[in-house]
Amino acid sequence: MAIVKWDPWPELRAMQDQMTRLLEMSQDRVAGEPFEQGLWQPPVDIYEDDREVVVKMEIPEVEQEDIDVQIEDYTLIIQGERRLEKEENKQNYQRIERGYGSFRRVFSLPTAVDAEHTRARCDKGVLKIVLPKKNQGKPRQIEITIE
Repeated sequence: MAIVKWDPWPELRAMQDQMTRLLEMSQDRVAGEPFEQGLWQPPVDIYEDDREVVVKMEIPEVEQEDIDVQIEDYTLIIQGERRLEKEENKQNYQRIERGYGSFRRVFSLPTAVDAEHTRARCDKGVLKIVLPKKNQGKPRQIEITIE
């Protein structure tokens, strides 16, 4: 039987990578956005115009049935899970850097949205959610007559 010398450095490097990711996530999060558990947080772009708020989230290899989108008042909640393929044997991997597991992102919406007419679509690994703004009555100018 051959004696194999144990090298702790690969394990320490992996632990350092995980700690670096956690620190970066805590620095990158927007004030008021809750810090959810898990190492994988899909990146998001949010923009709006005068008619709608649009959210784009990168979620490659996530099945549609593993995504849940909810709107509660002025809050958008997106959660899901990206699974590691079961046919692959983890022991054969040389390196696993992409995040797997469940994720949850919670965003405060800048305005009231019409949940009934919200659309969500996933194309090429990007989830796009279009949230139409509620028509909250635009201000109108009232003319004052002098008597």
